[in-house]
Amino acid sequence: MIWPPNALSLSGGERNMAMKYRLLSALVIIALASIHFIGRQVTKYDPGKPVPIPKTAQRTGNAAKGYTYLTTGDYVKGGLPLEIFQMGKLKEQNNYLHRSGTNETIPYNFTAITASNGVQLVAPNCLQCHAQLFNDSLVIGMGNSLMDFTAGDQLNAKNMGLLANLLKANSPAKYEAARNFIQVTGTISPYLKTAVRGVNAADRLAAVLVAHRDPLTLQWRDSASMPIPDEVIPSDVPAWWLLKKKNAMFYNGFGRGDFGRFLMASNLLTVSDSSEAAEVDKKISDVLAYLYTLEPPKYPEKINTKLARKGESVFIDNCSKCHGKYGAGGEYPNLLVPAAIIKTDSALYSSNYQNPQFVNWFNNSWFSLGDHPAQLVPYSGYIAPPLDGIWCTAPYLHNGSVPTLEALLNSKTRPTYWSRDYPKPAYNYTAVGWEYKIHDTPAGNTVYNTTLKGYGNYGHYFGDKLSAPEREAVIEYLKTL
Repeated sequence: MIWPPNALSLSGGERNMAMKYRLLSALVIIALASIHFIGRQVTKYDPGKPVPIPKTAQRTGNAAKGYTYLTTGDYVKGGLPLEIFQMGKLKEQNNYLHRSGTNETIPYNFTAITASNGVQLVAPNCLQCHAQLFNDSLVIGMGNSLMDFTAGDQLNAKNMGLLANLLKANSPAKYEAARNFIQVTGTISPYLKTAVRGVNAADRLAAVLVAHRDPLTLQWRDSASMPIPDEVIPSDVPAWWLLKKKNAMFYNGFGRGDFGRFLMASNLLTVSDSSEAAEVDKKISDVLAYLYTLEPPKYPEKINTKLARKGESVFIDNCSKCHGKYGAGGEYPNLLVPAAIIKTDSALYSSNYQNPQFVNWFNNSWFSLGDHPAQLVPYSGYIAPPLDGIWCTAPYLHNGSVPTLEALLNSKTRPTYWSRDYPKPAYNYTAVGWEYKIHDTPAGNTVYNTTLKGYGNYGHYFGDKLSAPEREAVIEYLKTL
């Protein structure tokens, strides 16, 4: 994410301030991803067989109210004073969400809110991670694969201190309104940095936040109460429209129970206490109801229907056992695929077992209480996701390490080092995925490096056994989903 895009047109003082807010924006984006709490819970599985995930009843709500709350609500309670935000000259040009008032003038992934003392703030919202501009249209629910958190180490307490001093000197009321936001982001920022752009550091962010929150009151602690892991494990952002088919959340299916409790976890960034969280909790079922209405975009190019029908037969014979069947009478099996079968990069699910303090925090926290509790149940492997709209959700695998469907189904063609153009990479409708450039060696944070821990592109070798014509047919069929 580049903010502000026209920073060089600002004066020196404005430019310095704008750059600080650019860094701040990049930080808070991470907090709005579907946060992956991590830890250990002893559950015995047969390591050689997929495991079905049982269904849990979910709360119902009003989808229209959920959309309004998602796009204009104050579920993130803190942010920057409006005047400070506007110094970055980041303005909404298209009003993609058709919002009114102040929200009409700011980007879709921010929301104007009012602090308790009446100061107007601009807060990041969930669309930072869960929406993306695609073919010049905003697609709500599409995971944002164009994020850039490689500057995480620059988001440090010193910058937050400078911002705090600026506000204290010029407007104590604005400082008071933004104080909690500045304090929290200043504390967590030194921990966050990904090795390459285009991936999310939600697991790391969640770990830092819960380490500084009381599990029952949710109040902020200046000192971490538990060890924070050193590694930043990357992940891709899954599509929201898949949620209606799922019995559990997250890539390893360990988000069990009430989905609303996980959806509102971004509130941990600025929540004052559990009573404030309870107010958000009352409205989050409406958001879930809205997410259940989302459908993937239709493939915009011409589809070879004869080839797609052949691909459907190949898919049913080779892929449907785990990924389900589609169309009339379709069904999705909700299967967890063990590590011995899937063989993909293990860093994400392994981190759940290597840091048991976080699952203990969550499973004994406010989120696990009440009449719609949530719980974490780690697993050594990953869920086989539904494939609705898979044509537009590149890059692939849980860490976004494979740029196209063509490469996903033929592991021999997966690039070790690859890059996309930024900020607007081109899409390849034949290979189905991002146009990319292959590199011979690592080249800094602009090139995806699959040799790094957590960034591996291995595993999911099931397409390798297919012939080239069969793979071509399956890809044509997947365009129809």
